[in-house]
Amino acid sequence: MDFREIKRIVELMDQHGLSVFKLEQGETKLELKKGGDLDVKAIQNWMSSSPAPQYAPAYPQAAAPAGVPAVEAGLPTNLKEVTSPMVGTFYTASSPDSEPFVKVGTKVGAESTVCIIEAMKVMNEIKSEISGEIVELLVENGTAVQYGEPLFRVKTA
Repeated sequence: MDFREIKRIVELMDQHGLSVFKLEQGETKLELKKGGDLDVKAIQNWMSSSPAPQYAPAYPQAAAPAGVPAVEAGLPTNLKEVTSPMVGTFYTASSPDSEPFVKVGTKVGAESTVCIIEAMKVMNEIKSEISGEIVELLVENGTAVQYGEPLFRVKTA
């Protein structure tokens, strides 16, 4: 577990009002405490209302791959989805005054920047990782996104 992952966990603790977090994975053990006593009710609410993928480790090599076939969603085989590799805020452009990186109809390559996801005050450029044409934008500018959430649909053939 690296420092970035721990920072992500602290951010999630802040977002959900948690004061204690414990994680055990193999030989790795992590326990974080903030403030005073354990808020059992907040933990129960958080555990029952949050989807499991949000807690999945977000190692760059283990992130949900871009270009996941959209077939699983019942879409044509020539459509693939660019998914979010992290939790954060989705932005279509580098600044409010800038043109969006891509629009419907934009041709992209594997190294094309398609958006920015802000996580813990860091702006992360997200690459398409697939080649084709953007046919659908699935997320509204300024919206919070989750790990693995589809952001764009790309027609590959």
